Amino acid sequence: MTTLPPDDGRRRRRDDRGTRRRRARRRAGAVRQVRWGRLTRRHTMMRRQIFGTSGLVLLALLAAAGMVLSPQWMPQSAMLFILLLGVFMLRVTGMALLCATVLGALVVMTTTGLRTVPPGVFVVVTLGAVAGMVFVRSRSRLGLQGAASDLMLVDLRDRLVAHGRIPPLPQGWRVDSVVRSANAEAFSGDFVVAARSQHGQMLEIVLVDVSGKGQEAGVRSLLLSGAFGGLLGAMPREAFLPAANNYLLDQNWPEGFATAIHVAVRLDTGQFWVSTAGHPPAVQLHAGSGRIERLDTTGGPALGVVVAPLFSVHTGVLQHGDTVMLYTDGLIEAPGADVELGIDRLMGAAERFISTRSGGADAVLAGVRAGEGDDRGLILIHRD
Repeated sequence: MTTLPPDDGRRRRRDDRGTRRRRARRRAGAVRQVRWGRLTRRHTMMRRQIFGTSGLVLLALLAAAGMVLSPQWMPQSAMLFILLLGVFMLRVTGMALLCATVLGALVVMTTTGLRTVPPGVFVVVTLGAVAGMVFVRSRSRLGLQGAASDLMLVDLRDRLVAHGRIPPLPQGWRVDSVVRSANAEAFSGDFVVAARSQHGQMLEIVLVDVSGKGQEAGVRSLLLSGAFGGLLGAMPREAFLPAANNYLLDQNWPEGFATAIHVAVRLDTGQFWVSTAGHPPAVQLHAGSGRIERLDTTGGPALGVVVAPLFSVHTGVLQHGDTVMLYTDGLIEAPGADVELGIDRLMGAAERFISTRSGGADAVLAGVRAGEGDDRGLILIHRD
């Protein structure tokens, strides 16, 4: 065992204490910077609210004076426009003050005889104030203000689309994908996640169908797309669906299941693996023989339903000219119709457009003529 001289030991301890003090100062400085940033943002937001509330209250008082002095130029309905501005700009406290100012001005004009306000107008303005307060209060629970809520929804939608972008592929490979929401809504319960791993030699794509439709399904799609995007390519391909299933089980959603199909393709050899979780089977179009094959991957349950499920894997090879097609049930299901007939119809559309190279995913989607009442997703993986 080596012992340090006393001077060296004391020097080492002083150096350690100095290092700890420097680290503590850096941490304290970072904490102060974060707190200062929060205080600055809070002060800015508070100042904007004060200026916005003061401006709209003053505008309401000027509108009331205009109703008395020049009623032909300032109608009583102008108060509704001022309340609408408050809905876009103010939070609960400022909106309450604006509503009190507007209604108080109408009451004062009526009681003093400066301007007669018909009962119908007063009722409509009161209902507008109540509706504005309810809307602002519900939005304030999210900590949002004005157009920021709309901007947030747009940002969420854009992030969902960004997760589904296919990474750049080497020459000889193409991926054509399309996702359509039910009734042309902004959010879809179907989404795509793609990644390249193993030094770019492996392409992995997941097509997911979340339970539900519209904005409710869109919120879950956004959460799952971020989680699945972190899992995809970061673990062995055979471990992806079990990990995704565990994630959904941990969320404990009342309606928290989702179906998924996962495909991994070796870009150097064309070998691929397909697994499904409660999802319709993939389809392979063989260019050499012209045959369309439905890949047998049945048996895996939907994600978020069973603990420790088993997912079967189909292994195949994409030869030059071949195509693998992934799709969601919105393309094959119709009220009162057999799902098998829907799959046959989709395979016929794929043969008509893909085999003849007369169209891609959009053409196949249009050829199926699926209804607008469900989300629809379609992915075509080509090897030229």
